[in-house]
Amino acid sequence: MKKDQFLEMMNFRHACKVFDETKKISDEDFRYILEAARLSPSSFGYEPWHFLVVQDMGLREKLKEHAWGAQGTLPTASHFVVALARTGKTTRYDSDYIEHMMADIHHLPEDARTKRRSYYQAFQEKDFHLLESKRAIFDWACKQTYIALANMMNAAAYIKIDSCPVEGFVADDLNKLLADEFNIDTSVFQAAYMVAFGYRKDPQKEKTRQPLEDIVSWY
Repeated sequence: MKKDQFLEMMNFRHACKVFDETKKISDEDFRYILEAARLSPSSFGYEPWHFLVVQDMGLREKLKEHAWGAQGTLPTASHFVVALARTGKTTRYDSDYIEHMMADIHHLPEDARTKRRSYYQAFQEKDFHLLESKRAIFDWACKQTYIALANMMNAAAYIKIDSCPVEGFVADDLNKLLADEFNIDTSVFQAAYMVAFGYRKDPQKEKTRQPLEDIVSWY
């Protein structure tokens, strides 16, 4: 991809509030979007995320009750994703999940895992004070999950598929719904954001951004 092609993709992407219900994303193209999420970077490489692809319209209707920011996208999107982030229960330095990631995914030998665990403990306890509250460590996991969001939306835009990120939901009510209807253990995972994918119905509005000079300082 040339530089101008990347910026063209960035200008194509916008928050599409209503999609053309008659157009569906192919399985191949949506797997491409999900692969962009899977390959996304995360702090320490611990991938504190899970993605629910909600295609059942009955479940979407239930989501709609708690997602004021997705009233137009839930009924019309070709594909709708609820992104979950891990809670501190499984992202603490001494959790079974972190041990699993180091041993089974990263294939680190025991001495390397011991060293990495020590670094990660210091990072959580001293560098970022993540263990001071359940909210702090969950918000840290959400930060990682948002990297995957950007990559999914950019991957979609690259193949001319529209998207809309959604934070407009009532978190407590949504998490209860995830537990009741999706069988999600909310002591392990909670909602970070939603994102809808499909094809635009209406023309894109002019993209507005601050000038580069107003948001960048050089030293």
